[in-house]
Amino acid sequence: MPKPRTETGEKNLISHRLIELRQEHHLSQRGLAQKLQLAGYDIDKNVITRIETNKRYVTDLELKAFTEIFQVSYDSLLNDSEDKDN
Repeated sequence: MPKPRTETGEKNLISHRLIELRQEHHLSQRGLAQKLQLAGYDIDKNVITRIETNKRYVTDLELKAFTEIFQVSYDSLLNDSEDKDN
């Protein structure tokens, strides 16, 4: 059975939002990976690259890590437009 994808065929919902958040916080992919690792998450630069380019699914632990690092809600991470509307 094939794994689910978005309507546009992407493997995750957060790729664009993750790029936005990383750039808003002036972090490179490597810099984000270092912050995540210092916080105790085993997420390296290659994982971030694959998520941002929609070549990888995102786990619940990774979602939790990103919400903690960027101090955003799960809804904000999953929905590109939430913060722009407020």
